[in-house]
Parts: sequence; C-alpha cells; structure tokens
Amino acid sequence: MDQRGVRRGEGLELKPNVEQLRDHIGQKLIREDIVAPGQARAVLATLGRPGDPVVGDSLPPAWHMFYCVATDPPGALGPDGLPRAYEVIPELPLPRRMFAGARMRFYAPLRIGDSVRLESELLSLDAKQGRTGALIFATVINRVFRTGDDTLATEEEYDIVAREAVPAGQSNPLPAAEPVPADVAWRRSVPVDAVMLFRFSALVFNPHRIHYDRAHATGVEGYPGLVVHGPLHLVLLLELLRDSAPARTIGSLMMRAKAPLFDNASVGLAGRLTADGRGAELWTVTPEGGIATEVVVAFDDEEPGT
Repeated sequence: MDQRGVRRGEGLELKPNVEQLRDHIGQKLIREDIVAPGQARAVLATLGRPGDPVVGDSLPPAWHMFYCVATDPPGALGPDGLPRAYEVIPELPLPRRMFAGARMRFYAPLRIGDSVRLESELLSLDAKQGRTGALIFATVINRVFRTGDDTLATEEEYDIVAREAVPAGQSNPLPAAEPVPADVAWRRSVPVDAVMLFRFSALVFNPHRIHYDRAHATGVEGYPGLVVHGPLHLVLLLELLRDSAPARTIGSLMMRAKAPLFDNASVGLAGRLTADGRGAELWTVTPEGGIATEVVVAFDDEEPGT
C-alpha cells in the first residue's frame, strides 16, 4: 500500500482499499435552514432569468440544492478546495472528486419562507477499476423536510466518484460522447463563462477549484478549461423543460453525467417528451454534438388534453 492508502495488487491495476471506509456507511447529519427569497433571487440572476420571489412562492424542482449547504471551515479543505471529508463521505484515498449522477423524487413543494431540515446519510462506498484507473463511488441520500409540518418535500440520492491524480504535465483523458438523438423537439444554447461558474459555486457554497481557478483546472487536473458543475447541467435542463412544457409537474428524475463541459463553449441543451407523454428526456450537449449529461424526468400528472 502506498502513502495515499492505495493498495497495489499482484497485477498492474491500482485498487483502493475501501473496507475500513465502509465503517462510515450509515453515518448521518442534520442541517436546518430557511428558504430565503434572496437566495432564490440570486439563482434567477445567475441564470439570467426575470423574477422577484416573495414569501409563499414555490421553488422549482431541484432548487433545494441552494439551501442547507455545507459550510466547512478553511482548515477542513484540501488542496483542490473541497473538504477532505465531504458531509457524510469520509476522506477518500483518491484525490480527484466529481459529481456522477443523481435520482430525485419530489413529494411536496418547498416555498419561500419555509423552515427546512436536511437529513443526510451515506448509503454506500465501492471501489472499481475504470479505463482511466482506480475509482471509488460514494452514494448519499438527502431528505429535505418542511419543518413546520414535518412534510417530506424532496428525496435525493447522489453519486460522487473519486479518481487518481492526473500525471504532471498530462491532459485529463475525456470520454467519447455518444451522439444526442436527432429528433429532439427543444434546443437551446446557453453561454457559460467564468463569472457564471463562480456565481453558481457561491450559490451552493462549492469551493472546488476546478470551477473557478483556471490554473488549477488546467495545470493540476488537466482539463481544457473551467468545469461546468454537474448540478448546473441539471438546473439548466430543468429550465428548458419548464419553458417547453410549463403545464407539467415533475414527480421524479434520474440524472447521469457522461462527459464534462467547460467554459470554452456555450452549453447546448436538448430535450423532448417521451413517446408516451408521461415524461421527458433531456440532454446537455458537447460542442461536438455528444451527450454530456442525460436526465430522464417522470411527470406527476397527465398531459393536458388527455
């Protein structure tokens, strides 16, 4: 085992030893907050959308991410800006971390002015060997309650993947992206720059340097630019859906991150209703026309006119 806690097997593969880390499975935390209008107003400003939220207005689906955020002190942060131990996830023996996907279910709206409680629990930790080396996957479940009536509003499972460091002077190998379907009904292109990424980082209090520190993103992690946040992919796609199917209500969604996007090009958005009209398929699109993130939505209502 090397000094980072990575076990070397009989072959050439690196396999992180996560057995002792699994002792953290079931670890929980609770955090409380108030759904303030100023934060929702700042989200709209970041997205370039009009609006002046007031007490009683419902938050759009997935906007719970802007409340009950982690607030680790500077001494808890690692060289990449992230906390060494993130929420209920323990410190991992691989240095690079990224958002890999999420599943969300929406049971009741969160409203401006609500007091809310986040209950978070570590569900799993697994080591795998990928095409680029050793990986650790962590899955966390978050439940968000309206504390006034103790109603479960949102349930979210999200996945974090940790990877090996990029060798000094090398580029980060990017996955080949499968093409977005040609027969999409909705398309949009959203300009994304360093300012927008910085503001989004501030909204979710995300200190990961790949989103705002270009020297770190390119020189240390080997990316071609600043990385667009995985949750920002989701927010942009749900805004596309909200504009394209405004009468529909989202009951649940599943998101998979497949390839990163950067601030060196606008973010392409594409989407369509599913064949049965009971949901929608949404994609963020690479400059080459490939799938960066895929989101499948299930509606919690009937299509108007049926």
